[in-house]
Amino acid sequence: MSRKSDEPDVEIGAVVKAKKLRFKKTPKTEVEFDKKSEANLEGLASEIETASGSKRENLPDEVEPNKTYRDVHIRWGAAARLRSPDRKKLDEAIEDLKKRRD
Repeated sequence: MSRKSDEPDVEIGAVVKAKKLRFKKTPKTEVEFDKKSEANLEGLASEIETASGSKRENLPDEVEPNKTYRDVHIRWGAAARLRSPDRKKLDEAIEDLKKRRD
């Protein structure tokens, strides 16, 4: 199975809707990708490209404590892709591992 080189290998996302939303204090948020997850398949060292972001309606990037926000809609997503000097060789190694597993 081949894939376009610009497509992510993994994507996750979430959607939140609220009629009313209020924070007692300003939240601290962070998205971190674990460096231990960098792949090394059959000696093919790869780097992982990552991205995340959100789209908000009726909620600013920096919320104020004790302020009520109404009709809030938030979409959040994160994606990761293996980046290798020889993507074809990496794809072949992954397919070989899948065959051995079956």
